[in-house]
Amino acid sequence: MPTAIVTPINDGPYRIQGEFRITTQGGKPIEVSKDEVWLCRCGHANNKPFCDGSHKKAGVASNLDEKPQEG
Repeated sequence: MPTAIVTPINDGPYRIQGEFRITTQGGKPIEVSKDEVWLCRCGHANNKPFCDGSHKKAGVASNLDEKPQEG
């Protein structure tokens, strides 16, 4: 089973590291040739699901803190 570390970046994307798979909503694999990717969470990226830095132009603010949250 793939193992991954998912780190939400304050005012930015999700950083995914380790062994993982990415699929479309319908289950079709999205090829990834690295063991680290940055996934968009602002909705403004032109290369979804990957981050292209569009959150900076859009002024996205996520207000994350370092406290653990249950989810």
